[in-house]
Amino acid sequence: MGADKVLEVRMPVQASALPEERLMGKPSVQQGFPFPLLILALLVALFVSVTLAITIGPVDIPFFTVWKIALDKVLHITLGEWTKPQEQIVWLVRFPRVLLAIFVGGGLAIVGATMQAVVRNNMAGPYVLGISSGASAGAAIAILSGSLLPFSLYTIPIAAFLGSLCAFALVFVLARSGGRLSSRRLVLSGIAISYLFSAVTSLLTYLAPDEGLRRVTFWMMGSLSGAHWADLTLPAIALLVGMLYLLLQARDLNSLVMGEETAMTLGVDTNGLRKRLFVVTSFLTAMVVVVSGSIGFVGLMMPHIVRLLVGPDHRRLLPVCMLTGSIFLIWMDVAARMVLAPQEVPIGVLTSIVGSPFFIWLMNRKKGRDIVLG
Repeated sequence: MGADKVLEVRMPVQASALPEERLMGKPSVQQGFPFPLLILALLVALFVSVTLAITIGPVDIPFFTVWKIALDKVLHITLGEWTKPQEQIVWLVRFPRVLLAIFVGGGLAIVGATMQAVVRNNMAGPYVLGISSGASAGAAIAILSGSLLPFSLYTIPIAAFLGSLCAFALVFVLARSGGRLSSRRLVLSGIAISYLFSAVTSLLTYLAPDEGLRRVTFWMMGSLSGAHWADLTLPAIALLVGMLYLLLQARDLNSLVMGEETAMTLGVDTNGLRKRLFVVTSFLTAMVVVVSGSIGFVGLMMPHIVRLLVGPDHRRLLPVCMLTGSIFLIWMDVAARMVLAPQEVPIGVLTSIVGSPFFIWLMNRKKGRDIVLG
């Protein structure tokens, strides 16, 4: 009897530790390799990627000249000499573009990881769940109605956020079954709403005048060209705030991945958590989409690749997703600039070319299973 009582006392402690233990116990390439060293390696890779991406182009820029110019502009430290055209190319054209790739790639990657945990489906992402399509429709309305709306730097971002929230609300309503959210219905509802808002955007494009048509069409295909320093503020703030919030919710995300019943047993308000996460991811997606246009598959691919490195624990998954997503989009943007130079390929086209085979492989590998960790 004494042993039974001890067992009864210890059971809640074991249950509370179950999601963390099971997630950490999943096999990954990173086992035996210190996580801080992995982060350091990715930061070095990001630094090198940023520098090389700025040097590559029709005008070659020496490797160290990039940071000489940056030090002069930021800290007013002059080391060596460079030409005026080099300074303009580095500081006004390529640097903002590469930084935008960091924010967009990192933001889409962590949104994808969060969505896959929320709906416990390995096919989930900001585009599959309709959030990005809603943001795109809102931004398109703002772009085409520019003369009718009060002009403001934040008009298009606000419209994109409202569009993503509208899409989220519709998905949420359609996904409820018996007073609770169904993971399967979330995905199916998201696909339906995504098609709906894509149709709205297509209709607006069809009815738009020539100038508006060109702007919206190019924006819908995704591009980081024409990035300015002023464009970086909103996505940078959104990525910082979104990342911090999602890291604070990492344990609840881990519990949610292990199953609805497990999460509720551990005291997680699953419906409330899903609502909050949808709002945060809608905000982050909208702030990214509004400056980059439609760039698909980043949020789908990166979480799966990163799980092979660090496993499914979101305390590790989210920061590595952000770094790998940033590095990936930097090099996709380099390819977009150089593949058909001097013409530029829309970056959304390239990510779709890379992502479509990955999506097909993932479907065949999972054979329709819904659980992210299955």
